[in-house]
Amino acid sequence: MRRVIRHRLFWPIVALLVLIAINTIARPQFIGITVRDGQLYGALIDILRNSAPLMLVALGMTIVIATRGIDLSVGAVMAVSGAVALTIIDASSDPTGVGTVAVAVLAALGVSLALGMWNGLLVSVVGIQPIIATLVLMLAGRGVALLITDGFITTVNSPPYSFIATGYLIGLPVAFLISLTAIIVIALFERRTALGVLTEAVGINPEASRLAGVRARGIVFTAYAVTGLLAGIAGIIYSANIRAADANATGLFIELYAILAVVLGGTSLMGGKFTIAGTVVGVLTIQTLESTILFLGVPSAQSPVFFAIVVIVVVIVQSPRLHAWARSAVRARARGAASDSSIDKAKVAS
Repeated sequence: MRRVIRHRLFWPIVALLVLIAINTIARPQFIGITVRDGQLYGALIDILRNSAPLMLVALGMTIVIATRGIDLSVGAVMAVSGAVALTIIDASSDPTGVGTVAVAVLAALGVSLALGMWNGLLVSVVGIQPIIATLVLMLAGRGVALLITDGFITTVNSPPYSFIATGYLIGLPVAFLISLTAIIVIALFERRTALGVLTEAVGINPEASRLAGVRARGIVFTAYAVTGLLAGIAGIIYSANIRAADANATGLFIELYAILAVVLGGTSLMGGKFTIAGTVVGVLTIQTLESTILFLGVPSAQSPVFFAIVVIVVVIVQSPRLHAWARSAVRARARGAASDSSIDKAKVAS
């Protein structure tokens, strides 16, 4: 039991289960799942679907943080990705064609991958600090998205494109299946190959890993490239959901939520050891919390304060120092009780 409690995923999972329990007590239908026309519906299914963009961004952020880096440009990459895809579809003579949508999606992903590679080049080759290198794209990216859309919100009516965010396959939302595929692929590469160990080695000590023969630059470059690609996929899902490319609103502050999800999942910002499963739990915790805020009817102006308070409580509950203090307090109390018992026995004996 003690080994289970000390596992890095124990407290993140407890926090998620507590949120689910609170929602279930407040509204029992929260955990209810219905089937209509072979498709699953319910609050839990909505959480899985709505968490897809954040899940994709957080997965990339986990890899980057594992290399002792950070990527502040993921929201801007999402905006550029959505702008590229919808501009191509809008300019096409057949916006409802599957071929048009496929070309638009591939172009958006290509641009997103190029932006991620640009970040990787600045960090791994040029040697610029990650927070500065990605801050440049964070500031310039939305400007690029505005240039692509001519400063307007581009809207399209393309059922094949909307299907990416709102459609269903095998009874489950397509957006969730996309994020699930990304989770499986990244988990296989990072935990079933040497890539995960090398990534952690680079994060723990880049210089030592380089001297040991690890191609640190290549690993860091790949981490940022993959993060850009995942952010591009997230941008496609987001723009497909609202059927518009809004350069100012797409992915706004998502980089902060992604970092929060990574930290809530138990990955250290100092680099090195990381956990994909923890990030998944962290994202679901944040999405469940947002669902809770909407259900409670917290005014939009007050919701950030409510969100911050709950997050602070969750972080404190997961604090290793708090756990150590609690364990020492329990031991001290147990020793005090044992001492009192010995005194009482001595008195009886006398």
